[in-house]
Amino acid sequence: MLSKKIDRPQILVSLNSTYVPTGQCDCDGGDCACDLSPLAELSSDIRLSLGMLETEFVRVPNSQMMNLDDTYSICYGTHHKVAVLNQSAIYLLNQFTNPQKLDDIAIENLLIDSTDLQTAIQELYQARLIAPNNNYSFNLNEIPETLTAWLHITDRCNLRCDYCYLPHVAKDMSIDIGKAAIESIFRSATLNHYRRVKLKYAGGEALLCSPLIKDLHLYAQSLSKETDIILDGVVLSNGTLITPEIIEMLQALNLRLMISLDGLSNFHNIQRSYAGGKGSFQDVERGIKIALQNGLIPDISITVSGRNAEGLPALIEWILENNLPFSLNFYRENELSASYEDLQLEESRLIEGMLAAFKVIELKLPNRSLLGSLIDRANLSSPHKRTCGVGQSYLVFDYKGQIAKCQMQLHKTISSSATEDPLSVVRQDKVGIQNLSVEEKEGCRTCEWKYWCTGGCSLATFKATGRYDIQSPNCNIYKALYPEALRLEGLRLIKYSYLLYKY
Repeated sequence: MLSKKIDRPQILVSLNSTYVPTGQCDCDGGDCACDLSPLAELSSDIRLSLGMLETEFVRVPNSQMMNLDDTYSICYGTHHKVAVLNQSAIYLLNQFTNPQKLDDIAIENLLIDSTDLQTAIQELYQARLIAPNNNYSFNLNEIPETLTAWLHITDRCNLRCDYCYLPHVAKDMSIDIGKAAIESIFRSATLNHYRRVKLKYAGGEALLCSPLIKDLHLYAQSLSKETDIILDGVVLSNGTLITPEIIEMLQALNLRLMISLDGLSNFHNIQRSYAGGKGSFQDVERGIKIALQNGLIPDISITVSGRNAEGLPALIEWILENNLPFSLNFYRENELSASYEDLQLEESRLIEGMLAAFKVIELKLPNRSLLGSLIDRANLSSPHKRTCGVGQSYLVFDYKGQIAKCQMQLHKTISSSATEDPLSVVRQDKVGIQNLSVEEKEGCRTCEWKYWCTGGCSLATFKATGRYDIQSPNCNIYKALYPEALRLEGLRLIKYSYLLYKY
């Protein structure tokens, strides 16, 4: 028991805890099934609001604590937000181990100011660490608010990345096929009551068809207004074709940009080269600088393989120095890359490279949360049941207007833009890739990380095991890295607590 006057309880919750780079999250972070249904906020004086003086509150279940230092611990669980608590806040939280009325929390026992106590209890509630007794149901919404669609507007590309899953035939999407695809996306969004549509313009190299991007997104904007469905868009690029004019076009269309960068110098070049064999790093670096100089901050997508894991620390340092959002994604073998055995993920080597990168992040913690972008497809910012939106809230169009379930299986189409509701066809398919709930996967059901990891990429698991209903082959890698990723978030929250407490 604390016997002296103690510090004011601190409950630090990330203001942008659901941030995920724009091109990466296929279920859109806080706007999707990955997010808990929000609890109502309390007024500034919790004791007098909503008649809760007689309500019993209790600490929510399934909550875990990890020490960060002698003062702070990070608290995470399926029912609440990721939060950092000091010792006073932990002591206060423990008062709700059994149901308590607010008046039963004795101020004299805590030896803190009455106003501070009221504020701390409100913060515990808003972080979802406490809830009205018998009213803290755990219900993950399976249907997100955003329908995500990939538009592979071209199969052409000026690079020949060794891990690419496309054959790079010289074919482009026509404007008529593109418009038909967008119409079908908005039809499915309307029929299935989506509030948002997210378009990913991809290739090949999408910027080889920049005029087509402009025409298609203008058309999408017109349908957005007609249907009253919010539109979001991102261009996925290798970064070699960036010019000031391209950036101006993207800004005028309110389109975001994601650029692939796998390392500095040769760590990038060894897996992302031009068709003639020349490395692309210098041109990608130039493209990123052009974007920044013209006021557009690109997201950086990093594909981690056996080739470049060693170079991750230097790359992350460069990214943080330029204050760029980024995501770390693991290489996935496909039919075209299977012959490159050195791309394969060797557990100890990958873990060593990732942890070395985490050390760099610890020395230069960014002001944005990394919980949704540090480890492959995992989103540690909020619990969810499925790794991505494949088979649920996801459409992938090839240049002919044919629809696949996953971009890595673009050749396995099951519908087309002519279908009245292509999303219903995707959801009903039981032959292709099956994106099962984590609760259906052997080896995942009792894992403490199951609602953050969700068993990893279904396609990668099937390729390694021949099954969809089993844990990821990268399971040991994930378990080694998750605690460290949470620790980084905790340290980041402490560093920026002065900003959080302004609100």
